[in-house]
Amino acid sequence: MRIGVVTFPGSLDDQDAARAVRYAGARPVKLWHADRDLRGVDAVILPGGFSYGDYLRCGAIARFSPVMSELVPAARAGLPVLGICNGFQILCEAHLLPGALTRNAGLRFITRDVRLTVENTRTAWTRGYGAGQELTIPLKSGEGAYTADEATLDELEATGRVVVRYAAGAPNGAARGIAGICGETGGVVGLMPHPEHAIEALTGPSGDGLGFFASVAGAFAKAAS
Repeated sequence: MRIGVVTFPGSLDDQDAARAVRYAGARPVKLWHADRDLRGVDAVILPGGFSYGDYLRCGAIARFSPVMSELVPAARAGLPVLGICNGFQILCEAHLLPGALTRNAGLRFITRDVRLTVENTRTAWTRGYGAGQELTIPLKSGEGAYTADEATLDELEATGRVVVRYAAGAPNGAARGIAGICGETGGVVGLMPHPEHAIEALTGPSGDGLGFFASVAGAFAKAAS
């Protein structure tokens, strides 16, 4: 399986995401934000860090990058896409996911390990987990509080599109403790914490994050067989 990892000017975690892809048994493919070709990849990761134009609003300018003109229709046609932190912000700005990410409660950057509860195991990126499974994964963001209007939040809850939730309450003030959501078909997932920093206990707080990458790689391998 070939998984594209998009680098925007300011991306910090693209190499970590590529490493996680390799650990999951897939092949990472480098994509530049100015590319107009997804190079035939089977899935795409928008990594964390920053993107050009975040001073205006996180992801607001990156959503207009050339690569997004290819990614948006591909995602709507079924291409699995995972947006992590800044990638989550870009997916919301591109209207592939509803809602927005706003300044943390207290207006401070947060960096800590958090416990998450997996609520949706039907997405392309969470099939390898069990419902209710708890994960320990790093969180590092200044604008990571997920928000949406009450009708949207109710719809996300009713349709099972809350993918992961902060197990002990959202340290950033995210609405209803939401740490990650998915699109209507489960192919597009946005996640604020960083699973690529928790793929093995040697370099992270746990190996709990590897399942996000192994889930999509395993599903592809099963389909190919």
